Amino acid sequence: MFRDAVAPSVRRRIAETLDRIERDHGVRILLAVESGSRAWGFPSPDSDYDVRFLYVRPLEWYLSLTRGRDVIELPIVDELDVNGWDIAKALTLLGKANPVLFEWLASPIRYRTDDGALRALQHFAGRVGHRAAATHHYRSLAEGNLRRHIDGRDRVRLKKYFYALRPACALAWLRTRSDDRVPMALDDLLAGIPMDAAVRAAIDGLLARKSILSEMGEGARIDALDAFIAAEIAGAAVAGPRRDPRDSLSADADRLFRRLVLESAGAPPRIATEQS
Repeated sequence: MFRDAVAPSVRRRIAETLDRIERDHGVRILLAVESGSRAWGFPSPDSDYDVRFLYVRPLEWYLSLTRGRDVIELPIVDELDVNGWDIAKALTLLGKANPVLFEWLASPIRYRTDDGALRALQHFAGRVGHRAAATHHYRSLAEGNLRRHIDGRDRVRLKKYFYALRPACALAWLRTRSDDRVPMALDDLLAGIPMDAAVRAAIDGLLARKSILSEMGEGARIDALDAFIAAEIAGAAVAGPRRDPRDSLSADADRLFRRLVLESAGAPPRIATEQS
């Protein structure tokens, strides 16, 4: 079962950081979530908090001939890694089935939510064909992490094992389920895919070890996991360049963009709360 690994004191710090971003940058945050190992379900005691957010600027900013950057990035301070994307950038990428955005919208850990905006974004995302982009994304992640951090080594950082294992599980999900979206949490992935008992036992053991070791914790290679990861990479079928008809949603993206900007322009000032 998924466990929200964010203490109330950390949530308060994150809320204060988000409030400061809104004041300093003149934006309204529509959604802020956890995107890293804590949301994936395999944090170490010293894991960073990977806070990702979507924001909207005042209407005048979008009417300018010269726009500024469409991202806000803060330096990492005291394990808080915080950055976000402008809603125009987010909708453009969402229309291209960007897997990272699908994960943000499905994150089980939320720090701030405009419920209406989230529902609208999730509805739009639900109409976008996702399988080809997701398969390419997760295969690249699994293959890259296997090659860079596991192959040719006797001992492996447990964090890197999970960075190859989770995308391999996502590939198994895409291979065995017809059209279901890939869940973000590893527990949900494991519950929805067929898996050899030896592989599952190895994963459970690895989860138990990572939960008590630092981010730099290491362990010996695990043959069952190596074979599972390699098999899912080899079996991943990436569709060709043919676009899903549902991907032709640019007009709908424009309408949603205008709606979110105009609604934000008429929204009352943000009132921060401890659990916002």
